[in-house]
Amino acid sequence: QVQLAESGGGLVQPGGSLRLSCAASGFTFNWSRMNWYRQAPGKERELVAGISSTGGSTNYADSMKGRSTISRDNAKNTVYLQMNSPKPEDTAVYYCNVNLGEVNYWGKGTLVTVSS
Repeated sequence: QVQLAESGGGLVQPGGSLRLSCAASGFTFNWSRMNWYRQAPGKERELVAGISSTGGSTNYADSMKGRSTISRDNAKNTVYLQMNSPKPEDTAVYYCNVNLGEVNYWGKGTLVTVSS
């Protein structure tokens, strides 16, 4: 059974930093590309960042380039999203995602609120 559990969300001030974590189980993590998505109130879910199975390749939404870093620890079956200098418009529920055999799996999400 595929399980994705996000953690690390909360209230952060603009210009601060935050690291989100996603613990994965139920599939071969080190063979799988992992993604972070987010959904802000009233908006569609959007891709934030993705990382290849080895961590050697990453991609980011234009809005997150230079302000965030996706990484993974295959020994811990965990993927991370480091957010630096967040802005109020980064406020959203952040979801961990994996696509296996064309089936998308999602965690329950973790809420990030950027506010002073």
